[in-house]
Amino acid sequence: MSNAVRADLLGPLLKRVSRSFYLTLAVLPAPMRDPVGLAYLLARAADTIADTSLIEPARRLSLLLALRAAVRGDRGEDTMHAIARVADEVAGQQALPDEKRLLESLGAALAVLGEFDAADRAAVVDIVATLTTGMEFDLRTFPSEDSGDVAALSDVSELDRYTYLVAGCVGEFWTKMTCAHLPRTFDEPQETVVARGVRFGKALQLTNILRDCSKDLRIGRCYLPTALLERHGLTPAALLASDASSRARPVLVELMATALAHYRAAADYTFSIPRSSIRLRLACLWPILIGLETLRLLAANDAWLDPEKISKVRRNDVYRLVAGSTAAACFDGVLRAWMERMIRDIEARLARPSSAVLA
Repeated sequence: MSNAVRADLLGPLLKRVSRSFYLTLAVLPAPMRDPVGLAYLLARAADTIADTSLIEPARRLSLLLALRAAVRGDRGEDTMHAIARVADEVAGQQALPDEKRLLESLGAALAVLGEFDAADRAAVVDIVATLTTGMEFDLRTFPSEDSGDVAALSDVSELDRYTYLVAGCVGEFWTKMTCAHLPRTFDEPQETVVARGVRFGKALQLTNILRDCSKDLRIGRCYLPTALLERHGLTPAALLASDASSRARPVLVELMATALAHYRAAADYTFSIPRSSIRLRLACLWPILIGLETLRLLAANDAWLDPEKISKVRRNDVYRLVAGSTAAACFDGVLRAWMERMIRDIEARLARPSSAVLA
């Protein structure tokens, strides 16, 4: 693998496909940047395979499993033929040029993975295997996007397991990479910090699930558990009705309470990072603040199940959160008070009757 190809893969291409996550990657300490960046690229490629609706789910699953096998080191003829087919079948269906290029660069990404030392390679293999297990769950659990059917997770424990597979494991990976490359970062036992890291990832994923619920429902995916819906007299299909946002608000309140508890663990995780490790702190602070701002918008959104009214943080607000947290990165009291104010504001909005919530 030439240095130029590797630099382009982990530089310009990574920046173009990672969007807001690149802010986090850019401030990571140098020893962590390449393995975390490559793990992101491989996971993003896998996610694109799993989400390309113009290809039937069974075929997407076959290609996804082939990518997992290749990441694990299987370079057999069948596996590598399947990787080549990704470039032909999936890349050709992408409207965005950078997504297409990423899929066409899988061979280069696998070559870079082979250049990592054994510990980093094993960590990347493990996280990609876990993330693709979550994607496999989606493809096996939910109907085809154009079927008109809706399927749901069964209960809260299944939702919790799912949030681990698709995001909690990232917090675990992140923490283990930190401990490996920056071994004096945490004073507490690794298992304690890893547990908080898992909850950090779950907080972000639960936020994404609630934010994107309306769009997911319209492609047949309901991540709100059936058991929870039934307690409030609802079914997955009922969430598509015009009055669903108000009827399902108790479900939103309950799941947001879970998310906020996870965010408090994420805050504890962040404050366990020494103030001298500013880059690592910022890499944690930004997703927490953006996630809490998303929940604040959700709590204020009377039409949260309307796909035309998604609670999305505006670009200018992202810049405001980034600038403010950068200035306060070394001041634990200021940061903790800021997060607690955001959490209390969210809780206050959730406590109001739906008709009284102000946007």
